[in-house]
Amino acid sequence: MTEKTVDRRKFLKGSALAAAATAGSFAAPAIARAEPVTLKMQAAWGGGIFLENAQSYVDRVHAMASKDIKIDLLPVDSVVKTSQMQDAVHRGVLDAAHYVPAYWYSKSPTASLFGTGPCFGWSSQEVLGWVNYGGGQELFNELMGNLGLNVVSFFNSPMPAQPLGWFKQEITDVSQLNGLKYRTVGLAADVLLEMGMSVVQLPGGEIQPAMKAGLIDAAEFNNPTSDRDFGMQDVSKFYHLASFHQSQEFFEITFNKKKYEGLPAELQAVLKYASEAENSNFYWNNTKRYADDLNKLRDEQGVNVYRTPDNVMAAQLTAWDVVIKRISSEDPFFAKVVDSQMAYAKNVMGYLNLNQPDYKLAYNHYFGS
Repeated sequence: MTEKTVDRRKFLKGSALAAAATAGSFAAPAIARAEPVTLKMQAAWGGGIFLENAQSYVDRVHAMASKDIKIDLLPVDSVVKTSQMQDAVHRGVLDAAHYVPAYWYSKSPTASLFGTGPCFGWSSQEVLGWVNYGGGQELFNELMGNLGLNVVSFFNSPMPAQPLGWFKQEITDVSQLNGLKYRTVGLAADVLLEMGMSVVQLPGGEIQPAMKAGLIDAAEFNNPTSDRDFGMQDVSKFYHLASFHQSQEFFEITFNKKKYEGLPAELQAVLKYASEAENSNFYWNNTKRYADDLNKLRDEQGVNVYRTPDNVMAAQLTAWDVVIKRISSEDPFFAKVVDSQMAYAKNVMGYLNLNQPDYKLAYNHYFGS
């Protein structure tokens, strides 16, 4: 074999490889990007700050998942009524829902312990701590299994204590509540019934018209911003802040379990950790909005703002004791969750109560009472 023949073979081999590489770079079929997962989520809110909060969660999911998840957020009643939302997620009619457990607690009073339960000296921040680090999430999952519900839920957005609400006169003594027709939800209804009130459970949008028509005497919803949006200042000028009837609520974001578990692990993590991220945003955003709107109610719209008297709140705690004892004797699982909460609250609040300074003392030092 001559040197010329070897060189020619090397040339032909190199030319073939180069041609193949060139052809591959131009002729290979493009790899199609996978279509994003689309989730249909209905909120229990028709507008206002809570629908904004739901959108904020969705925006975080979109930012974290890039183009891999798209959540279509629908306002209240778009597909089903609020009372039907959990069943719709269970059946797959909806992929997800944004609401609170008090809206479906008729299936189990234990649901109300996740946000609208008794106050063991803690706030919604510490209840969310119990959910994440005190066994609460595991107990909730056990409850879903007991009820045969095909859902996975996350909790977020620690709400400040809800006001006692709107009345036709200033409440200075617990005796004034006896016989009043009052709107609330969840186990708070049982507590206020125990206190002698007549309780009606209404969706948020029906509260103001019901009070205007005289169907109810008094009402609460959640916060100064939502109350102002509903126009409660047009039917009452007596607004009482602070209460133990719903002093530690937060949102539930629930997903169809089959749909959720069918997602890649990294997308499941996005849905979970976007919920955690929304905790801080909610608290920072909403407390500022609530404070601003309370000032408008008082300074611009003539609302008399009061702090609920201690004798009313003490009576609420006594009523909670009765309700807890009664339901615990009827429902061992309810009792199990209450025991778990009390153990966590005693431990964590024992530390916090010793460690936290009196912030009100510092506030009064600079701004007056």
